[in-house]
Amino acid sequence: MKIKNTTSDNKTPSIHKSHNRIAIIQANWHADIVHEASKSFMEELGSYGYDADCFDIHDVPGSLEIPLMAQKLAETGRYDLIMATGLIVDGGIYRHDFVARTVLDAMMRVQLDCGVPILSVVLTPHHFQETQAHMGFFKEHFVVKGQEAAKACHQTLKNMRGLKELKLAS
Repeated sequence: MKIKNTTSDNKTPSIHKSHNRIAIIQANWHADIVHEASKSFMEELGSYGYDADCFDIHDVPGSLEIPLMAQKLAETGRYDLIMATGLIVDGGIYRHDFVARTVLDAMMRVQLDCGVPILSVVLTPHHFQETQAHMGFFKEHFVVKGQEAAKACHQTLKNMRGLKELKLAS
């Protein structure tokens, strides 16, 4: 069965978009890179007709703090969607892939438990070095990932509205 509002609308503004509340959680580890995703996410959604005042940005020290913040924000009932962004790198002390899995598993659990969609722009590169070349590459990569998250956000919010309309029609 196809649910209404599941196809792309080529960025046509909608009266519903101004009523959405979107939380952005951004880890401050490598903030100069990570915050690029937040900026491009908001800019891209702006091109879809979302108002700048529908976003609330919440900073956390690192990616491990994202799931708890997501849970607390979801529990407020204020947000229709949460987007989280962070960069988990191999610091040589612990296995960064374990940290990444822990963060993503916890974000998924929060999403399922609270019923608020959570999008992840929490990235774990195989190789990251604090060189100009890597820093520049990942800065640009986070811009692209923020734009991709915005498209996913737009589609997800449309899907959620379609589900609400389907429930009201039953």
